Amino acid sequence: MLFDTHVHVNARQFFEDRDETIQRAFDHGVNYMVVVGFDRETIPLAIEIAEQYETIYAAVGWHPVDAIDMKDAELAWIEELSSHPKVVAIGEMGLDYHWDKSPREVQKNVFRKQIRLAKKVDMPIIIHNREATEDIIEILQEENAKEVGGIMHCYNDSVQYVQACLDMNFYISLGGPVTFKNATMPKEVAIQVPLDRLLVETDAPFLAPHPNRGKRNEPAYVKLVAEKIAELREMSFGEISKVTTDNAFSLFGINGKPRN
Repeated sequence: MLFDTHVHVNARQFFEDRDETIQRAFDHGVNYMVVVGFDRETIPLAIEIAEQYETIYAAVGWHPVDAIDMKDAELAWIEELSSHPKVVAIGEMGLDYHWDKSPREVQKNVFRKQIRLAKKVDMPIIIHNREATEDIIEILQEENAKEVGGIMHCYNDSVQYVQACLDMNFYISLGGPVTFKNATMPKEVAIQVPLDRLLVETDAPFLAPHPNRGKRNEPAYVKLVAEKIAELREMSFGEISKVTTDNAFSLFGINGKPRN
């Protein structure tokens, strides 16, 4: 049994075959997933999908690339949706310094607002980070995000930052890049992160793992991520599947597990 903790089957790339894609994931032992909504289009779809499937949940937040488009109305909307029984996290949120649509100060402001909202509604947060690690850690520390914790989504940074994330009650989630032949950092993280803080994800339709790199990713492929981590840690696939799934249950407070 596997838990894909970050997937976008609400994306347009799945409009024509979403149900088949989800069924394929179930057939491959991916029994649980969190569908992440990050703007006006994807948030309602994330909840709609979660309502259709017993073992699929949703996260709602605002992506940093589009931070400039987030107004008070959007923040209030996300707060309202956070009470939905299938919503288990706020996000994805964070900072993205690769794209320049939203100025950095605007991104930081929106990031802080969403952290405060998550603390208000007592829900974990999902962090998007692209080329902004030190600023993200600083903001999380300043906003005392440790109160709710969450996920460092698709972690692809140096091992040196892992401890700071762990100290703030965050899990480290690994995706397709851990399977790439030239990706040393996620492999090092996969080996060193404590087992009780490890999660797996796809971020589908993006970042498909080897040997599907460059193709559309899908939640069934999270099995390839788990298999690679098991190989790196010299553990069985079954052990990695169980520990990462149990970690997700604990983080999100589902399947009878109280949220830690």
